[in-house]
Amino acid sequence: MEKAMILEKLIKENGYSLKAFAQKCNIPYTTLYTILKNGVGRASVNTVMIICKELGITVEQLDEMAQGLPVKAYEPTYDDLQKLIARNGKSLSNEQKMKLIKLLSQLD
Repeated sequence: MEKAMILEKLIKENGYSLKAFAQKCNIPYTTLYTILKNGVGRASVNTVMIICKELGITVEQLDEMAQGLPVKAYEPTYDDLQKLIARNGKSLSNEQKMKLIKLLSQLD
């Protein structure tokens, strides 16, 4: 299946209109419309990455879907979680940090 068709299908499956999804991605509606009608190949890499990220897939997964390959669900690693917390920890309040610690301690 063509990548543009996959993106359009995923956007609709997630309950978005094209205009609403373009707003969510912070890209012009005309850009999204052009990508979906003319194909992903001429779009900027950054724009395709933004669209994929908002759909919860990677660019690699989009490529696999286009090739008809089964797509493996992404499982975050411990290192991924460490990086996420380190990157965003400064913006968390002490209360949010404590909630996160309690939540993580319950998972053991």
